[in-house]
Amino acid sequence: MRRIDSRDDERGSEIEYEHADVSVLVVGAGAAGARTAIELAERGVDDVLVLGKRGHGDAHTTWARGGINGALGTHDPEDDWTIHAADTLNEGHFLNDPAKVEAVTRQMSDRLRELDDWGMAYSRTEDGRIDQRFFGAQSFRRTAFAGDHTGESMLSALVDRAQALEVPYRENVMVTKLLSDDDRVRGAVGFDMDTGEYVVFNAGVVVLAAGGYAAIYDRHTSRDDENNADGPALAFDAGAELMDVEFVQFHPTGMAVDETDPDWAPWSGRLVTEAVRGEGGRLFNADGERFMERYSPKQMELDARDVVARAIAQEVAEGRGTENGGVYLDISHRSREFIREKLPRMYERFDDLGVDMAAEPVEVAPTAHYGMGGVAVDDDGETSVDGLFAIGETMAGVHGANRLGGNSLAETVAFGKITGEEVAKRVAGPGTIPESVLEDVAIPHVHELEAMAGRDGEHDVRSVFEDVQSLMWEHAGILRDEETLEAGLDELATVRARAADMDVGPIASESFELAIDVGFMLTAAEAVLRAALHRTESRGAHYRTDHPDTDPDQQHNIQYRKVDVGTMAPSTHPVDKPSPAVQRALDDGHELDYHQLE
Repeated sequence: MRRIDSRDDERGSEIEYEHADVSVLVVGAGAAGARTAIELAERGVDDVLVLGKRGHGDAHTTWARGGINGALGTHDPEDDWTIHAADTLNEGHFLNDPAKVEAVTRQMSDRLRELDDWGMAYSRTEDGRIDQRFFGAQSFRRTAFAGDHTGESMLSALVDRAQALEVPYRENVMVTKLLSDDDRVRGAVGFDMDTGEYVVFNAGVVVLAAGGYAAIYDRHTSRDDENNADGPALAFDAGAELMDVEFVQFHPTGMAVDETDPDWAPWSGRLVTEAVRGEGGRLFNADGERFMERYSPKQMELDARDVVARAIAQEVAEGRGTENGGVYLDISHRSREFIREKLPRMYERFDDLGVDMAAEPVEVAPTAHYGMGGVAVDDDGETSVDGLFAIGETMAGVHGANRLGGNSLAETVAFGKITGEEVAKRVAGPGTIPESVLEDVAIPHVHELEAMAGRDGEHDVRSVFEDVQSLMWEHAGILRDEETLEAGLDELATVRARAADMDVGPIASESFELAIDVGFMLTAAEAVLRAALHRTESRGAHYRTDHPDTDPDQQHNIQYRKVDVGTMAPSTHPVDKPSPAVQRALDDGHELDYHQLE
């Protein structure tokens, strides 16, 4: 244990902190962080530490239900990685980075088989092969799955593999700031969520695998204490740039519930996996119409997520919604045995709530699910800050304007391997935190945390947290316009002022953690509002009612960087072209034929 000089502490008390030296610090213990650590261990790098904000194996990856993409060709042998890439670019409305898309899709058949070797409990065909199902906007059945608990089964396999390799891991640690100088990351500051002790990590390389920012909305599919923008906000504060953050995917099928009912209210917005539609589930409005025939007669319920989400929103807006503000999702035409085999978690969830999916529909409505944007990175996952990498949902570039269902889990293991390979080449020990960074960044930040702990402020932390979420749903939701977005920025300034005067509990309390989250969420909320205002067109998940058409001149990525005055400065960057092989797949015009499911 080392001590911080207390000369800057207004209360005059000494503040202790733990000091840890590691060559590679991996922040985030979900699939992306685990796969990176596995790659490093397999390449002989043992001076690694993986940090988890929760208990070991309890990561947001477990909430991914429907599947993971890879062109295995189990049912459709004509599928290949180039068609997977073409579908990804089409779904992303050609704002994806083609090199990153190809880096993921080219290796996914190998990654799926690798997970199989590591014990992932895939669902199987009758002859024992990895089964694959249809997912929205995909030309072929390429979504491998484990019932409807794919993320849980995948993370279990990754954790088992990491433990077999004796990857060092530390749970219940929250990182609150990255340490960087003008151009290089030096480590991180955080606190032990059990003991309340502060920790300063000296690291030669930092890999951010800390999730995305979808939970800055009040209807979302994440746990409230996950996906609050930790990763993007930490990177932005350290000097990295954010990209594509205006593109927030609103999943068509979150649970629509009576929020006055205490049994149902906790489930509001929670994901009803796309696998329900992938296995033949149908959408009906309150009038009993299968309304997707009006919006997408060829692809129906399995059109792109943005298309289906806007269709549902339109049905509700025009008065054809259910009493809980949604529509009906019905798979009761399938047998009970089929549903229980293919969708066991969904069946059990609704059965526990008194709804029999095999006999009646469930109510669903759009809900914030995934941030396509995040931190701008190069082909290896490195940010503009030397030694700082960002992967998984923390990074941007793979998904463009809208994510193909099943590609999020694919991205985690694909870039986990890519980044692990690159970092292994760089490892040269922990390095040393320069005295200037320690004195000017680390120590003042720990003093800030100490001052915040136990602060007697005017505003309740949970209320401010929820104010950010409500603001974003109202001002930057499925449908956007200039007036609404500008009003959102004005309201955000008011919320930011309240956040500066919150009533915060002691360190290691829930309110202290939420207070840290509020800071991250404010950064992400401002970036989303500004980027959505900047993009004066509609493309993918970003829909401007005052600019409803796609503008070919805006086929570029918008990036934001932190400037000295504390504001965000935008820049635009052109999108590269795909490789000739992928362009041929695009030219071939492959497309899902939904009616194979009928």
